[in-house]
Amino acid sequence: MAGLQGKVAFITGAARGQGRAEAVRLASDGADIIAVDICEQIASVPYPLASAEDLAATVKLVKDTGARIVAQQADVRDQDALNKALQAGLDELGRLDIVVANAGIAPMQAGADGWRDVIDVNLTGVHHTVEVSTPHLVAQGDGGSIVLTSSVAGLIGVGSDDPGAIGYVAAKHGIVGLMRLYANLLAKHSIRVNSVHPAGVDTPMINNDATRAWLGSIAEKSPQDMGNALPVQVLQPEDIANAVAWLASDDARYITGVALPVDAGSVNKR
Repeated sequence: MAGLQGKVAFITGAARGQGRAEAVRLASDGADIIAVDICEQIASVPYPLASAEDLAATVKLVKDTGARIVAQQADVRDQDALNKALQAGLDELGRLDIVVANAGIAPMQAGADGWRDVIDVNLTGVHHTVEVSTPHLVAQGDGGSIVLTSSVAGLIGVGSDDPGAIGYVAAKHGIVGLMRLYANLLAKHSIRVNSVHPAGVDTPMINNDATRAWLGSIAEKSPQDMGNALPVQVLQPEDIANAVAWLASDDARYITGVALPVDAGSVNKR
């Protein structure tokens, strides 16, 4: 795989889970990192969100690769705060080449607040991430790679009738629309835009009592086959990071406008 030496990656939701794995993988490939996470709780989310200590752990892991990192606490729902966090990274690291809009929540059994929060974080937050990033990519004139984190739930209709779960599926489908439009809008600048669609990944967003309870409720309400085609129950964060690293590299220099499942055959099974 082509290396990422001299490049800088901006990653949201970087304090743990997929975001942390992506930061470490891209750093291992030579990129410096601008890492952002909210590091605060959102009331509708029934499991603990990342902490400042989690973000500090990501910083250490990235530094252990020999890469530089600027870490900032910011809420992707707040475009001004997100822009300031990105600018702090640019002030120190000098450029931007890769954007990974990874921040997301899963308040699946929450009510109306869950719907609003998941749309605000998982869809509007992705929009904000692209919007604050693209002016810098365009101004540099060197192209770039933007990867939006969706889900298998952004390609197929799985879930429950809970407002939070409906909002999750709507937001993850909406990411595909954002990706396809931005891929066309930014192609003239040689900026590539793609989305990744993981099946269940062993992260704190999935591996918690609330999400397990929600999955159990699906089986009771309307049985759905939530499994993968390949004989693996959950993926690891590094599996998603590997796909993101490829999309960010020059090995994928002509890949744009693609919704890439990283799902052990989950979508194809349906």
